Amino acid sequence: MAEATFLTQDAYDRLAAELEELSGPARLDIAKKIEAAREEGDLKENGGYHAAKDEQGKIEARIRQLTELLRTAEVGEAKESHGVVEPGTVVTALVAGGEERFLLGSREIAGQTDLDVYSEQSPLGSAIIGLKIGEKTTYTAPNGRDIAVEIVNVETFSG
Repeated sequence: MAEATFLTQDAYDRLAAELEELSGPARLDIAKKIEAAREEGDLKENGGYHAAKDEQGKIEARIRQLTELLRTAEVGEAKESHGVVEPGTVVTALVAGGEERFLLGSREIAGQTDLDVYSEQSPLGSAIIGLKIGEKTTYTAPNGRDIAVEIVNVETFSG
């Protein structure tokens, strides 16, 4: 069973619109491109055909991803920050001695912001969930190193 992903209503609406576009007009457009390329003849050496099929594969993969994401989404307001690290909050932390500011949650929530995003299932995310400002912990990075983390600030994500 897939874990629910927290999404703001704006993020949900944006992703639902993307899914609708990909499932309708984008699918029809790529089908037309494939058919036009087929009519050119030999498919083995037809770059347009292969490019269109690759694009079709990417569209279908994104449709599957969005369908599953929206099916399991937990939609609500951005978490009001109370100084505790939760999914959907913006965290400022000292990570291995350097200050980082990031959104804890899904890239899909962040939309067009330029914030880095860490999943709550990532090594860093799972280590800091529930911590308060001033608290410290360590987590084991994928390379096996222990990384020190101190929570400096927790803010409400404003989109």
